[in-house]
Amino acid sequence: MKSPRLPIALQQAVMRSLRDKLQQANQRLERHYPEPKLVYQQRGTAAGTAWLEAWEIRLNPVLLLENQEAFINEVVPHELAHLLVWKQFGRVAPHGKEWKWMMESVLGVPARRTHQFAIESVRSRAFPYRCRCQQHQLTVRRHNRVTRGESEYRCVHCGEKLLPGTFTPV
Repeated sequence: MKSPRLPIALQQAVMRSLRDKLQQANQRLERHYPEPKLVYQQRGTAAGTAWLEAWEIRLNPVLLLENQEAFINEVVPHELAHLLVWKQFGRVAPHGKEWKWMMESVLGVPARRTHQFAIESVRSRAFPYRCRCQQHQLTVRRHNRVTRGESEYRCVHCGEKLLPGTFTPV
């Protein structure tokens, strides 16, 4: 699936939020952390991810378009906090006390671990498969592997090969 084109004004608003929060953090922490790279390539249901070693924030363009204000106010600082915590404390629990402190005390944003955005538009499609004992849902990737003859999957309960279609109890 191709990423949607983001209006330049929206990208600028995201960058403004990132720069404002980074400046706020640099002042409060008495540091000079550089601006992280922003990439709009996050896929799936995650709103964003922080790539620590790359000093990069990846944002989901679909969820950004659908939830602009909340995304800018919550997701951008959330991912920035991960980067700042890594620089300040090293490897710690992803949403631990250091991250919570960074979010609330340094960035002034409520520390919520997950977003509450509707995800219907980014949820991946599942394909029904069956075995002797139950119904299964295979991802698009696994379904395509079965279709191309590259893989076969078996039920962890009965050991039977999964076949396309819906389960009908006997």
